[in-house]
Amino acid sequence: MNDTLKADNNTISERLRNAEREVKAIDPVSQLIGNDDIEMAYSIQDMNTEYRINQGARIVGKKIGLTSTAVQEQLGVDQPDFGILFDDMLITNNGSIERHRMLRPKAEGEIAFMLKKDLTKNKHDWSDILEATDYITAAIEIVDSRIRDWKIKITDTIADNASAAYYVISEMKRSVQGFDLENCEMTLTLNGETASTGKGSGCMDNPLNAMVWLADKMVELKKPLRAGEIILSGALGKFVDIESGDIVRLDIEGLDPVEISIL
Repeated sequence: MNDTLKADNNTISERLRNAEREVKAIDPVSQLIGNDDIEMAYSIQDMNTEYRINQGARIVGKKIGLTSTAVQEQLGVDQPDFGILFDDMLITNNGSIERHRMLRPKAEGEIAFMLKKDLTKNKHDWSDILEATDYITAAIEIVDSRIRDWKIKITDTIADNASAAYYVISEMKRSVQGFDLENCEMTLTLNGETASTGKGSGCMDNPLNAMVWLADKMVELKKPLRAGEIILSGALGKFVDIESGDIVRLDIEGLDPVEISIL
């Protein structure tokens, strides 16, 4: 990386950190990165990951973003991405989060995979994912772009840690063996009213496809997925905007419900 590019990356990564810390949106960083420089966008994400670790944060897993065609259409992007989950992002089931800590948050319903084995092959398949999975749970992901008004390109969200903010998972640990990942029905309710519906096939036709994509991608980057990591596999339907006073509940057929309150 030449010095000019490094300086640009440092500037952009600092802008994103400041936006998150100050809860103040910024202009799209794709204006500086371009719309297609995926490598540069991930290098900026890496810089802020390293910064968080140096500040004492601990990586606990990954999130796969933009897996749902419905969400891609909502945001105007055409490919998945990933971000890093840190220990301070987890909210207890039936817990709460303060609205003032976020810019324009949205909630998504997903299935989370807890890994018990490393995934280190160059090319993985469903059987590799099933063998490596300890259990699955329902998960609400709270996404929150630091880019003003969610006017994002793919490079914006990658650089911005895939718009990660918080997540909630259920206490129930369900074996993935025999679970119908493709056809399980998902309902996301907002204050008791249905706000989003979908099913497993809404996530790249099957959440296992998203997991295979991530496993291969992380090996390509020489950062393979490891035992003990939790992976949010991607939205099963459209996201919903959330505001102070809202109660969000997720029901996925065969899994325990998940709920969070927005204060």
